[in-house]
Amino acid sequence: MAQLRFSEAHVWVRVEGAEAVLGLSDYLREQMGEITSLELPDLGDILRARRKMGHLESEDASSPIEAPISGEVIEVNAEALQNPDLVNSEPYDMGWLLRVRIEDPSELEELIGEEEYAELTTEV
Repeated sequence: MAQLRFSEAHVWVRVEGAEAVLGLSDYLREQMGEITSLELPDLGDILRARRKMGHLESEDASSPIEAPISGEVIEVNAEALQNPDLVNSEPYDMGWLLRVRIEDPSELEELIGEEEYAELTTEV
């Protein structure tokens, strides 16, 4: 499995060639409480790094979801939209959100690795 990278907004990225799979970190779910609904962009939408790409609702809060990279949405996880519990129970597997065609690979350098993310989120 490819190594994950993380944004400061707690969105993970798994690079697969010229594409990336995006999802929410388990840490974000722990902070927000159980996720109850998601709003995600549509197929063909263009994401811009550090701009809103969607919205989530949880038992305890409501929050925008910030795009970690720029690119075209080429797949939306319809199962996660219909059953947000997948994001709660399998955030790095079946609970992924989007598949994106990477527009600017240099943006990936701004994301942090798994070890650094783990250190960052355990210090909080």
